[in-house]
Amino acid sequence: MSLVIGEISYTNILPMFYHLDRQMLKQANCHFTPQVPAQLNKAMAADQVDIGGISSFAYAANAGAYTLLPNLSVTSYGNVNSIFLFSKLPIEQLNEKKIALTSSSATSVHLLKIILEHFYSFGVQYTTMKPDFTAMLREHDGCLLIGDDAIRAKRSLPDGLFSYDLGEIWYKQTGLPMVYAVFAVRNEAINKRAELVGTVYQSFLASKQLSEELNYQPMIADIVKTHGGSEDFWNLYFQQLCNDFGETEQRGLLYFYRLAYQLGYLQQPVDKLAIWNSVLTKKMLANNEL
Repeated sequence: MSLVIGEISYTNILPMFYHLDRQMLKQANCHFTPQVPAQLNKAMAADQVDIGGISSFAYAANAGAYTLLPNLSVTSYGNVNSIFLFSKLPIEQLNEKKIALTSSSATSVHLLKIILEHFYSFGVQYTTMKPDFTAMLREHDGCLLIGDDAIRAKRSLPDGLFSYDLGEIWYKQTGLPMVYAVFAVRNEAINKRAELVGTVYQSFLASKQLSEELNYQPMIADIVKTHGGSEDFWNLYFQQLCNDFGETEQRGLLYFYRLAYQLGYLQQPVDKLAIWNSVLTKKMLANNEL
């Protein structure tokens, strides 16, 4: 049986995918589907994707059906540099204003709502739109963009507009990392194709490890060609991201879930994370198999 791998179409998750042996995985009957987070969230919920990166909020909404893969995430301890609130007004003046939300993500949308409603005690009117910077600001006081859309908008931000990095705000308010994307696998896929799940997991870890060992350089050279920007920008960008998913990252994620539940954005509380095969993972790490 095949395994469908979801691949978020943003640069921030690229370290886990850049060095994959795709030919080997395809020969093992794996298939890749690159999409933005919101599309992958829906595809995994609909049993069209088995394993891969999804918005961390999507795990909380489907916690009973998914298991998380350890040591893999897109996380920041402060600035994330690709999730921005752009505003015509200072953030302190956004109470009862109108903000356009990107349709590309679930985690970032709820992170912004938590920041404005919990930390600032604001009531805001939200509209979900396609990620078009000019169109979003035409009739709104601010807009939320993520990923490469946010990076491009920040790079050419018009004078007079304010920008706020949501990762920076979260870290200042909580002292905890913010986990934007996790690597999850459907429980059904584990039950039916556990060995292949293990192969894909090891491949993700190996790509992440090689990316870090090479200081992201081959990957950054390709990104500059395809996405623009300077090498200095992308070097800083990846140095400020964390791709781990250990105890501290998990604690930050659970706090995010707790606030989301308190504000009514999750129907059920998520007090515990289902982590895949931790015993086997430790054995692999001890034997230098990863």
